[in-house]
Amino acid sequence: MSTFSKGIGKVEVTLKWDPSPMGEPDHDLDIIAATYTVDAPHGDPSYLVHFDSRSPDGTIILNRDSRTGQGFGPDEIMTLELERLSETYSRVVVGVAIQQGEGRKTFGDIENTEVQIREGYTDLAENDFAEVAGATAATVAEFARDASGEWRFRAMVRGFDADPDAFTRLMGQ
Repeated sequence: MSTFSKGIGKVEVTLKWDPSPMGEPDHDLDIIAATYTVDAPHGDPSYLVHFDSRSPDGTIILNRDSRTGQGFGPDEIMTLELERLSETYSRVVVGVAIQQGEGRKTFGDIENTEVQIREGYTDLAENDFAEVAGATAATVAEFARDASGEWRFRAMVRGFDADPDAFTRLMGQ
């Protein structure tokens, strides 16, 4: 059966923030993608993609990783090729976590944070984390297959007070 409703195909998630003030520990934010199977769409993810990793099939890749927020343009970029993702997977949740190695930091402690989600030239969502300023991690997007097998997008900014490891266990709930 054909349909006129196209689902989401290939998405880019970008993240940027200002470097920490001179003499203070670096701000290190990370984009994280968690995949969930048809049999287990919530709870622990099937696998995670973040710094130093990629999806087993190469459909989700972190193209750029920054530990400081220095430079021009986005500090981190993740590409999700949802149209190539196996039918085994029904859900992908994308989040951002702040590394907590130098003491507790929240989104409110970091200047000019912004996450942007795009499909081609279309902006799907943009957020500055102001609504979750007291959080140390946040989900920013959910992609889920609908009944026809097409991927659909839902912006879902939800803050967590958790370190990155705990966040990866919580983000799909």
